[in-house]
This record gives sequence, structure tokens and C-alpha cells, in this order.
Amino acid sequence: MAVMFEQFQIVTDPVAGSVALSAIFASLPLLTLFVLLGVVRMRAWLAGIVSLGVALVVAVAVYSMPAGQALLSASEGAAFGFFPILWIVINAIWVYNLTVVSGHFDVLRRSMERVSPDMRIQAIIVAFCFGALLEALAGFGTPVAVTVVMLMALGFRPLRAAAVALIANTAPVAYGALATPIVTLGTVTSGAVADPRLNTDTLGAMVGRQTPILAVVVPLVLVAVVDGRRGVRQTWPVALVAGLTFGVGQFVASNYVSVPLTDIIAALVSAAAVVLLLRVWRPSESPDLHATAPEAAPSRPAESGAGRDSGPAASGTGPSGGPSEGGPAGAGVSAGTSGPVGVDGPAGGPAAGGDPAEVGGERVPAGAATVTEVRRDPPVEVFRAYAPYLIIIVIFSIANLGPVKEALAQEPWTVVFPWPGLDVLGADGKPLSSTNFTFGWLPAAGTLMILAGILTALVLRIRPGAAVRAYGRTYVELRQAIVTVMAVLALAYVLNQSGQTATLGELFAQAGVVFVFLSSILGWIGVAVTGSDTSSNALFGALQVQTATKAGLDPVLLAAANSSGGVLGKMISPQNLAIAASAVGMAGKEGDIFRRVVGWSLVLLVFMCVLVTLQGTPVLDWMVPR
Repeated sequence: MAVMFEQFQIVTDPVAGSVALSAIFASLPLLTLFVLLGVVRMRAWLAGIVSLGVALVVAVAVYSMPAGQALLSASEGAAFGFFPILWIVINAIWVYNLTVVSGHFDVLRRSMERVSPDMRIQAIIVAFCFGALLEALAGFGTPVAVTVVMLMALGFRPLRAAAVALIANTAPVAYGALATPIVTLGTVTSGAVADPRLNTDTLGAMVGRQTPILAVVVPLVLVAVVDGRRGVRQTWPVALVAGLTFGVGQFVASNYVSVPLTDIIAALVSAAAVVLLLRVWRPSESPDLHATAPEAAPSRPAESGAGRDSGPAASGTGPSGGPSEGGPAGAGVSAGTSGPVGVDGPAGGPAAGGDPAEVGGERVPAGAATVTEVRRDPPVEVFRAYAPYLIIIVIFSIANLGPVKEALAQEPWTVVFPWPGLDVLGADGKPLSSTNFTFGWLPAAGTLMILAGILTALVLRIRPGAAVRAYGRTYVELRQAIVTVMAVLALAYVLNQSGQTATLGELFAQAGVVFVFLSSILGWIGVAVTGSDTSSNALFGALQVQTATKAGLDPVLLAAANSSGGVLGKMISPQNLAIAASAVGMAGKEGDIFRRVVGWSLVLLVFMCVLVTLQGTPVLDWMVPR
């Protein structure tokens, strides 16, 4: 028994003293995960568990890690997967669900419809600005599931709505769910190499010097998708204003305000700028781009592969009086479950009954016709609809004030302790810092979200019983996603603490300076397969910084590149494609949507690779935090 838990020191070349031969075995867990998700199309939670099992076998049989240490390493990773990662996601989605329960999500949607009748501008407001707000709050597929339904309610054709929602869900992803991917990246990289800059704040700042440049381009791409060259020519001012203000907001918030608040601030600033611009400027013409279909409601989307998503995608638009059934506090899409993906909506949005029609070769759900009149809500109700986001900003801003942040980082609010029984040394003979677990129970973003949820329930006048039931439903809906995230983080910890990641890092380091171009592609592959920037950062974060150190590159730059490049894989991940296809009633037609977006994904990826490469040279290396 004592042998199972004896101290372990990492060795990067356990197979015949060869890094190349050792890398063959070190890559098995990742290859297993990618094959099971991308080829076998196994459910994410099961693929994560199987891959974790493979990692444990390789750690014990090949790397000679004591079985007890390997299991303890997995347990620490699983614990980190729940706290703080899932703790953020669950409570953030609960806050969103409260807006559905009260009917204020519909109020919010209607307030956006009134801003402009031009569908090209609506794509920017709904998919880009509001989608970023949803990404900031919940992430994990929620923005796609919700905005695609809103776009169809505004009259967008199914394929176009899906493409717009997927492409828009790029620039905000790195800071999704209150910067969960960045938090994960900071944790898995901080103990991988000895660089004090590898923390949430610095990595968030570096990503904030990459994705904002991408954000400037995305709205222009959206109007091109909606209306081609004419759309760009006639609406470029509003697209440019939306992208520039979002990018500036992301940069300022991530570098000088709060990393978790980055997307919330950027989304609200961008939306406000668009609204102000539209008060003094309108496009020269607003062509009718609506899908033409009889006024009826579409059938409920059929069951699809969305249940294979690696993260929660709880969403829905319940009727104003309260939630509809079958989803998170109403109808919605839960990528962590295997049941049908249902989406209900008011005011011309999808609801039960009716049949789809054929328009221009696309299946157009009846009811996706032009919204000719939008109900006006009382100003006080509109204010309440936006109140949850304002509450979150205030709470997080207070928690991130210098004196408050420092106080909350101390005991008893934050406790740091060695993971019981885990005793792992790095290749240099020094204890790994990752064996220490940080339990910041009060300053954790998830805890702050609970406080925001309580205040939201009071402002929206939701009874305590309804709020508690919505909270319980959130856990039920995300049960498989919870297992998925915990399994993936357990896998990442075993890979890192057994030395498998270090072996791959030494192998990739042989690419030298060329790796600075490839680093974004590695993140893109990770997100494309797992559907999650968080999962990609957990799997490849340590690999990126170890490779950077061995190749003489900047570890902060490459770690950030993993997350920034990863966001561009989101639109082509099977999980997100399944969510979009289900929401537009085109289950089984994911390939059609894929063909609409894959070109944009590749073009933007090359753009990001070039940017990161330049940031690794004297041309733009001044952009990297020192």
C-alpha cells in the first residue's frame, strides 16, 4: 500500500530514454479522446472517462507513476473541474434561467428588435452584442442556442441564422462564463514552468491583446454572410463601430478592470455604441431579406446529437408569463443531456405545432416570417430585463477593487492547501506547484454569481421557491456536462503530473520558432474536437508553455495563443453544429451548416496565426506583458 503512494518524480523519456518513443505513448490519451469524439462520436462524458482511464494506464505502466499518486492526481483535477470551473458555469446559467422564469428574457429580446428593422444590423445586435453577453454569463453553447432562435424569430432563414450565430460566437469565447477558459489556463500553466506571469490576470491581459483585433473583423463578416458585398458596403459603419468598441472594451476590461467582466463590459459598450450610432445614421437602404413562410409556428426541433456537447448549453426563451417545459427553467438546449433539444419562444419565435416550408432550398420553419410589430414593454420592465447584467458588473467590480481583492485572497476567505497524499516532483526535483489546491470559497466567481442570482431574483420578483427549483433544474440539466468537465480536468492533471505533457512539449520544441505559428492551430484543433475552449486550455495549456520554454519562445504568448486560436474552432465543433442544427429544425443537416462556416473559420485562424507570429517577433513583441 505504501508503494502506491510513494513520492514520484517526473521523467520525460521513460521509454528507452527516447523522447520520440515516449511521445507515442504520451499521445494515446489525447488521440483516444479525439477519436472517440470526432470519429466514433461517443458522448463527451463517456469519452472523457475512457480517455482518463487510458491516461491512468499510461501514467502507471509507462511512466512508472505509483497508482495511488495517479489516482490522487485525477481526483485533484476532478475537484478543480467542479470548483471553481463548474461552480462558475452552473451558477451563471442559473442567473440566466431566472430571467427566463420571470419572462424578462423576452422583454430583453423585444427591446433589441426595436433598435433597427434592418436584418443586417439585427445580426450584429443579436448575434454579436447579445451573444457576447450570453457568452460572458454562461458560455458552453448557450449563445448559439439562444441567438439562433432569436434570429429566426426576426425572419432569418435557418441556414443563415445558424451561420451567423456560429460565426458571432468567436471573439467572446475566450472570456466566456466569466473567463472560465482563462482561469483554467492560468491554473494548468502556472505549475508547468517557472514563470510568475502565468496567472489569470496576465494571461487574460495577453488574450485581450489578440481577440480584440479579431473582434473588429467579425461584425463585417456577419453582414457579409447576411447580405454579401452589398451588406458590407451599406452597413460597414455600424459593423465597424460594433467591432471597434467591442475590441476596445475587451482590451480595457481585460488589462485594467477585471478579466471575468471582460465580455460583459465589451458587449454592453458595443451595444450602446450601435444604438447611439443608429440615432444619427441609417443605411442607405434596408433590403427585405426575410424568409417568406406562412404565419404559423414551426414544429419542435427533432432530437439531435447535441447531447454530445462537452459543455452545458442550457438556453431557452420561455413565454412571458413564465417558463415553458423541457429546458432550463423553460425550454432550451442542454448539450449535456441526451434528450431532444427543444426551443420554445414567444412573439413570432418557435413554438409547438406547424410544419416547415421550403424557401430557396432551405427548410424554413413556418413562423419565421417578418416580425411586423413588436410589443412595447414598460420602461421599468426593460430596466429589470437588463438589471441582472448590471448587478453582475457591480458585484464583480467591487470584488476586484484592490483592497477588497487582497482581503478576499487571505484566510479564511481563501484557503490554499496541499492535496492530501499527492507528492509529485518535477523533472528538476522541485515539488509541482499544481499539487497545491486553492479554495477561494468566497471570492470565487461562482460564489459571486450566487449573490448576483439572489439579487436578480429580488429585482425580477421571483419567489424563493421558483428560484430554488430553477437552481435544482440547472444541476439536473447539466449532469452529464458536469461529468464531462470533471473527467477532462482529471485527464489534464494526470497528463501534466505524470510527465506525459512534458514529453510532448519536448517533442514539439524541436519545431523551434515555427511552433509560434502552430500554437494557435493546436488550440483550434482542441476546441474543434472538444467544443470547449476551457477543455482545450486544460489539455494543451501546459504543453504550450513547456514547448515555449524549451524552444526559447514566450510562454505567455503561446498559452494565450492556445485560447485565442481555439475560439475559431468553436464554430466548426460537432457539438456547436448540433446545437445550431437542432435549434433551426435541421437535425441531421449539420454538414450543410459546416460548409457555410468552415471557410470563415480557416480564414480567421490564419489571421490569428499571423498575428501571434508577429507578436513573437520584434515587430509586435511589445504587445506581450512583461
